[in-house]
Amino acid sequence: MERRRLRRELRHRHQRPDPNTFFTSLQRVRENDPNTTELRVVFPRMIQHMTPEEWEQIGQAIANNTHLTSIVLWKGALNEQKLLSLFRGLTRSNSITCVHLSDSGLSVAGIRSMVPFLHNANNLVQLVLNNNNISSEGFNVLFRALRDSSIETLGCYNCGIESIEIDRNNMPQRLKYLHLHGNNINADGCRGLATLLQGRDSTLENLYLNHNNIDDEGVAILVDVLQNNTSLNVLCLQNNEGISVEGLKLFLRLVNDISSINATLQSNHTLEYLYVQVEEVDHDVNGRIRQHIENALKVNRNYENDPEAAGREKVIQTQLHSVTRAELADLQGVDHSVYSEIDPLHLPEVLALVGERHGHEELFVALRSSIGRIDFLA
Repeated sequence: MERRRLRRELRHRHQRPDPNTFFTSLQRVRENDPNTTELRVVFPRMIQHMTPEEWEQIGQAIANNTHLTSIVLWKGALNEQKLLSLFRGLTRSNSITCVHLSDSGLSVAGIRSMVPFLHNANNLVQLVLNNNNISSEGFNVLFRALRDSSIETLGCYNCGIESIEIDRNNMPQRLKYLHLHGNNINADGCRGLATLLQGRDSTLENLYLNHNNIDDEGVAILVDVLQNNTSLNVLCLQNNEGISVEGLKLFLRLVNDISSINATLQSNHTLEYLYVQVEEVDHDVNGRIRQHIENALKVNRNYENDPEAAGREKVIQTQLHSVTRAELADLQGVDHSVYSEIDPLHLPEVLALVGERHGHEELFVALRSSIGRIDFLA
């Protein structure tokens, strides 16, 4: 019995919040201790008595520190008034690379208070503002403020964002990861996001848009801009109830357009992972579309950084395989033979390739189709 009592007491002591942890780290920050690189609040209730004036002093201490790189103040550690004070003191800091301010009651006013700091934060690579009410206005202010920063990861999920206005001349130039799930983004929001994905200089690699209000119109906007995008590897669109099987078909055409050999070669060969759910109207059709999308994405993954090779492989796997092409043609509304595009002078090479990759049975099908093509030309 005594041993059990001691074990319970030790567990209780281990779980008990230590209010000195934060203040010990804070003192080391003030002393510019080179071994203290993070200021983190583990138990927010222990510091809720601190005044806005004290938080401004903390900001000044951080600004004078040359070793601190990470600030983690979340789950109600501060309210917006205290954040205003913190960033008023923090403005001159430029050693910070990571800031987490989730669940902090931030609104547009809080975002505006961060702007001077963000303009000066040349080394900031990660900013997480999840579960705040920054709204569309706050997000747009934030994006403009991050224009000259080194930001690579921006987290704004569940922030009340609906419309997005992005000016190509005023946006982050190194952004790779954008987390926007749990907002109210619709087709209009997708038009704003399309600006991030335009051109060969786009840097965005991962875009998370699950649990929003995106429909097939929004999908069409994203698909259109992704036709020429060479940066985005991951797109997450789960739990957007407005996306139907027609949206799935748009994604299929994006990664493997079967309408012509040239269209296949010019399909998107960069996207590697696509997460999207649609209502199961026809389980068989949905399954076929998903499988063809996944096959194309697998080719993209296998030929990463070599889009020409990925395009050739898709042509061989799909255009030059009669059963696969027939399925894709049916799903994409294509009604002509691939051999109508091939110069008869190149048919021997094409037939040899079909036999090598798909076997004698497919070679016979291809030979029969190509003979029909030659007879037609004659």
